[in-house]
Amino acid sequence: MLTKLKKHVTPKQIWGDLVFFALLNLGLIATAAGIALFKTPNHFAFGGTSGLSIVLATLFPKFNVGSFMWVVNAVLVVLGFLFLGIRSMGWTIYSSFALSFYVSAFEWAFPLTHPLTNDVFLELCYAVILSAVGAAIVFNIGASTGGTDIVAMILNKYTSMPVGRALMVSDLGIVLAGAYLYGPATGLYCILGMILKSTVADSAIEGINLRKVCTVVTSRPEPVRDFIVNELHRSATMEQAQGAYTHDEKWVLTTVLTRGQAQKLRLFVHSLDEHAFITIVNSSEIVGKGFRSI
Repeated sequence: MLTKLKKHVTPKQIWGDLVFFALLNLGLIATAAGIALFKTPNHFAFGGTSGLSIVLATLFPKFNVGSFMWVVNAVLVVLGFLFLGIRSMGWTIYSSFALSFYVSAFEWAFPLTHPLTNDVFLELCYAVILSAVGAAIVFNIGASTGGTDIVAMILNKYTSMPVGRALMVSDLGIVLAGAYLYGPATGLYCILGMILKSTVADSAIEGINLRKVCTVVTSRPEPVRDFIVNELHRSATMEQAQGAYTHDEKWVLTTVLTRGQAQKLRLFVHSLDEHAFITIVNSSEIVGKGFRSI
C-alpha cells in the first residue's frame, strides 16, 4: 500500500500542491485585507458575502463584518452540501471559511473605527485593487473565494438563468441596500467599485498569464532552434516554408516565451540573420505541456 502511494505521490506533485495552497491563501489574504482595511470602514458594499456582511453589520452593530461573514459563508456552505454535494464543493469549502478567518484576523489586528485616509476615491482604489488581485490569484489556479460562487454553482446546476446575470442582480441588490443605508455618494462609489473590480480582476489574470508567442522566419533555423532549446529551455515547432515573393526556402519556428525570453530571442535572431523576420504577439491563454494543463 505504501509503495503504491509513493508511486502516485511524487515530489513534483507535492511541490505543486504546496504552491497551489500558498497561492490560494495569498489570494484570500489580499482579498481579506481589501475587505477589512478599506471596504468595511468606508461601507463599500460591492456585493458578494463581504458586501452583505457590511450591510448586516450596520443593521446589527453588536457584530462586526467578520462575524457575519462566518455566518453567511456557513449558510452558503450548507446550501452547497444540500444542492451540490460535498465532492462538487472542493476547495470552495476551505476558501469560504479561510476568507472569514482572515477578515476576522485583520479586524482583530487592525481595529478601524474610521477610514485610514480622508480621500474616499483613494480608499476605493485600494479596496478594488486588493480584492481584484486576490480574486485573480485564486481564480487563476482554478479555485474560488467561496461565498456567492456557491450560489452561482447552484444556479448553474438547477436553473437556466445565466450565472453572471444572477450574480449581477444579487450584487446590485446589495449595492442598492448600501446606497439606502449610507447615502447616494457611497452608493455611487459602490457601483463604481463593482464595475472596476471585474475589470481589474480580468486585467490581473491576463497579466499573470501573459506570454509572448514568437514566430521566427529565417534561412538559418538550426542556431535559432538550439538557442531556444539550450539557452531559453523551451521547445518550438518548426515548419519549412517558401517566400511568396522571392521563392526562397525558409523555416518558420514558433515558440511561446516570457517577456524576458522573447527579448533575448529577438536580440539573438537580429545578430544571427539580418534578413530574418520575427513577430511577437501577446497571449494570456497558453494551454498545454509546460504551461496551464488542458
